[in-house]
Amino acid sequence: MMSQNDRDQSYWKANLSLVRNCLIVWAVIAFGFSIVFRPLLSGISIGGTDLGFWFAQQGSIIVFLALIFYYAWRMNKLDRDFGVEE
Repeated sequence: MMSQNDRDQSYWKANLSLVRNCLIVWAVIAFGFSIVFRPLLSGISIGGTDLGFWFAQQGSIIVFLALIFYYAWRMNKLDRDFGVEE
């Protein structure tokens, strides 16, 4: 049986892992696709412009919004798993 302190540490570790993974996805999309990999994506056209420009202008925002909803959904599940839901 886990003590309350062990459960708290496990919950916090899972929370930090989720935040870290979301930030990694956001950074790869926002900076990687729109800045670093833009020359590689310039040959792919989407919506009348190249894919790198699309990620810089709209794609990173869409991914950011999707990450917000994913984070909220995943945190609700994590809260239920650890018994700290509201």
